[in-house]
Amino acid sequence: MSTAYLESRSAEAAAYGGLVDAIGGIATAVLAIIALTGYAPDMLGAIAAIVFGAALLIQGGTLLSEYSGLLFPSGTVASSASSESFAGDGLAAMFLVGASGIVLGILALLRIAPATLIAVAVIAFGAALVMSSGSVRHLYRLQTVARRTSGRQSGHEFVAGEMASGSAGVQLVVGLTAIVLGILSVAGVHPATLTLVALLVVGITVILTGTTVSGMIMSFMRPERTVS
Repeated sequence: MSTAYLESRSAEAAAYGGLVDAIGGIATAVLAIIALTGYAPDMLGAIAAIVFGAALLIQGGTLLSEYSGLLFPSGTVASSASSESFAGDGLAAMFLVGASGIVLGILALLRIAPATLIAVAVIAFGAALVMSSGSVRHLYRLQTVARRTSGRQSGHEFVAGEMASGSAGVQLVVGLTAIVLGILSVAGVHPATLTLVALLVVGITVILTGTTVSGMIMSFMRPERTVS
């Protein structure tokens, strides 16, 4: 089995992880919309927090898998570029906040201060989105460097770069918005409504990020399929 084939299969797994992540974002957004209509807002908000926490874990795992495939296998990326791009990605924050969001959501389902816990989860989600807002853009840069080092370039790189830059900007803005909405909720300003709105917008953002990761990885894979 060739190395190119193994790399292709690894990239396919990462792309599918991005799609699963997007599905988690869709589920979060749908639950938030239903809760905003007035149907069991505390319960659905808690479930949405659990789903979004799982989506963050999946997104972190997908990005980490793709990073490790680029940084460590055959030294295709220079060590200086690797350390510079990998250091500030905030992937650890995604894993930590994702797990914390699941725990807070479960506690909220058990009726332990649900409004406060969901609001705290929203603040944590926003902080994780802000800290990891450059992850997809850094991943694109690493992919570009890896392909240039190996002598393989593609016309899809421009589209992938635009997707990565746009996703990073939206994620940063939405993360800050979620933090503000969460703080207002903790302060008692329409807590149920603001937390659900925050869950809705972060869910939509993860849909964008997940589809961006999948599209970006698949665009870099296309030339590989024709060669192997």
